[in-house]
Amino acid sequence: MLDILRRIVQEVSSATDLRDALRVVVARIREAMRTEVCSVYLFDPEAKRYVLMATEGLNQEAVGRVSLSSSQGLVGLVGSRAEPLNIDNAPSHPRFHFLSETGEDPFQSFLGVPIIHNKRLMGVLVVQQRDSRQFDEGEEAFLVTMSAQLAGVIAHAEATGNILEIATARESRKSTRFNGAPGAAGVGLGTGFVMLPAADLGSVMDRGTDDPDAEIVLFDQALDSARAEIRKLGSQLSGELRPEELALFDVYLNMLDDNALGAEVKARIGEGHWAQGALRQVVMEYVGHFQRMEDPYLRERATDILDLGARILAHLQGASGKSLTADDFPDDCILVSEELTPGMLGEVPPSKLRGLVSVKGSSNSHVAILARAMGIPTVMGVVDLPYTQVNGLELIVDGYRGQLLSTPTDELREHYRAIYEEERALQKDLEVLRSEPAETLDGHRIPLWVNTGLITDALRSLDRGAEGVGLYRTEVPFMMRDRFPSESEQQKIYRQQLETFAPAPVTMRTLDVGGDKALTYFPINEANPFLGWRGIRVTLDHPEIFLVQIRAMMKASEGLNNLRIMLPMISSVSEVDEALHLIYRAHAEVLEEGFDIDMPQVGVMIEVPSAVFQIRDLGLRVDFLSVGSNDLTQYLLAVDRNNPRVADLYQAFHPAVLTALKLIAEGAHEVGKPVSVCGELAGNPLGCVLLMAMGYDMLSMNATNLPKVKSIIRGINMAWAKRLLDQVLQIESAQVIAAMVQLALEKEGFGRIIGPASGRG
Repeated sequence: MLDILRRIVQEVSSATDLRDALRVVVARIREAMRTEVCSVYLFDPEAKRYVLMATEGLNQEAVGRVSLSSSQGLVGLVGSRAEPLNIDNAPSHPRFHFLSETGEDPFQSFLGVPIIHNKRLMGVLVVQQRDSRQFDEGEEAFLVTMSAQLAGVIAHAEATGNILEIATARESRKSTRFNGAPGAAGVGLGTGFVMLPAADLGSVMDRGTDDPDAEIVLFDQALDSARAEIRKLGSQLSGELRPEELALFDVYLNMLDDNALGAEVKARIGEGHWAQGALRQVVMEYVGHFQRMEDPYLRERATDILDLGARILAHLQGASGKSLTADDFPDDCILVSEELTPGMLGEVPPSKLRGLVSVKGSSNSHVAILARAMGIPTVMGVVDLPYTQVNGLELIVDGYRGQLLSTPTDELREHYRAIYEEERALQKDLEVLRSEPAETLDGHRIPLWVNTGLITDALRSLDRGAEGVGLYRTEVPFMMRDRFPSESEQQKIYRQQLETFAPAPVTMRTLDVGGDKALTYFPINEANPFLGWRGIRVTLDHPEIFLVQIRAMMKASEGLNNLRIMLPMISSVSEVDEALHLIYRAHAEVLEEGFDIDMPQVGVMIEVPSAVFQIRDLGLRVDFLSVGSNDLTQYLLAVDRNNPRVADLYQAFHPAVLTALKLIAEGAHEVGKPVSVCGELAGNPLGCVLLMAMGYDMLSMNATNLPKVKSIIRGINMAWAKRLLDQVLQIESAQVIAAMVQLALEKEGFGRIIGPASGRG
């Protein structure tokens, strides 16, 4: 059966349209299962009817004409129960409904399975036979497997309008919605433009060479051309981005340096490989390395490497002359690709860009970082989108909910256009709050800090009125080298962050690598990296690495004294004790070298459940506590928040998450230590109210969300927020909690601020 299934899937994949695919399915399934009838009924949610869309064995004239209501017949029963129905005497079943147009009267045996895609009922797949018998388990399993394959085909067809063949009575096109992950907030309306990679590394074969010197010359030429191309793309965005944000293109150029990727390719060529094959080998090794990393931000660097490799290959293959011009893009361009890159973004005139959509990637992609800086609505990880088929279609990008809508109805279009206009007006109104404090109407003050990784983030944060840094990720300097950065190299990088915010505090998280987030020069391979050797566990096992980083941080803070050190992934007090011993030792060593530096505050991140239940013991050992709500939610709910297939299960308002957050705040205050939240929940217009009511002393968030959070805090009373929290903690459903908070804020006049805010956090 497996071989038959594989052949059917391949044939369906090559079908020209949905009707053709359905014809293939019913014909091949009927043949494979040796039944007399195989039919597909597709569900029309607007008419609430099942329409016979393909059949082998029934009257062909009934196709597209015969339909059943959602509660009618055995087909309706399969759909309503959302499970297979296998019976040997269909006419005797109380739900049997005879349709004379189909000629199905003689058929006794009936096996129907629902066609479901992402919890949505798409239709019912049916086989029938004259003899009275029950189909066996193997046959039932085969049909269930085929229905799962067919669900994806139908969902893809929706994007192009092929699915409209169901609704022959309606002339309007059907709007289709695809789910992904928010990359950059906002709403974009426009025309889809699909961009493909410059070249395909996967198609390059291994081949030897008798003239390595000639291949190196070809590679050097391609490398120079790729560098020039990256510089050009960067310059095309120079009017939209700060110089610091354009530094992302410098990261690309550094990767192309002769001491980095270029050197490794030349070494492979010297071993006897031709340039294209050597390039593919080195690039794919880098890609594999980054893809195995746990940290989402660093994992996304695989996309950057792949884009660079494709650009170099295009020049090696002489394909660089096919570059696009400004006239090639629609005036209201929604840029779509399997995997968007900064280079692709740079090819579109900024004045024409309305939104970005990527099948792969997450909010940590470099292109998402640039999109947030440019204010371009972006959706990442739209895994079910048939991206090659949306070119020229009318699209709407919902960067708030992480959704893409194709061929929207007039009602949807007007709804999103209103959101777009309101958001533009709101941004202007919020600018006046930049220098105002985040203080409630009854005088409760809560500092708003930001999370940063690049100097880009830091400068943008100051524009939004940030009062400090709640989380600075120190991994980037370690990733951009082929060795551990020296103490002096780290010191320069940390100094830049500290000076940018001085005298405001900057909280630097110590090196958070390990597990599948390994460095090229420090590989770690584990079966279960999420629960493996990572974070503080790695650095405590390598004090030589930890001490160098701590000394670099302390030296960078001389004369500023705004450094705070934070330890990641703490799961026990013994880890804190050991880390503190090393930190005090580093401070003594720095003083001996003649630096005049105060001992910085030290805190821990609360990210795993064990830390929640040791909060008092941890608090007694450190100066502050900070909750990484993203990871804590992941570990509490066992959900990978960056996986679009289970993203709807990641619920920041889950009662268990809120209970844990309240326990943390209470435990920290019992031992007199300040506690903050540095995850996305802090920047959620709904979540910030609950966190403030719980007693958190400061909130750290993405700079983009800071003005909205400040506006809400300045417009409510602390007493009101606490009453709302008390009500919320009695609720058992995350969705109900989010809806309750949203409704409460809307009643207080914040509907405009909340806008399309999601309850996921």
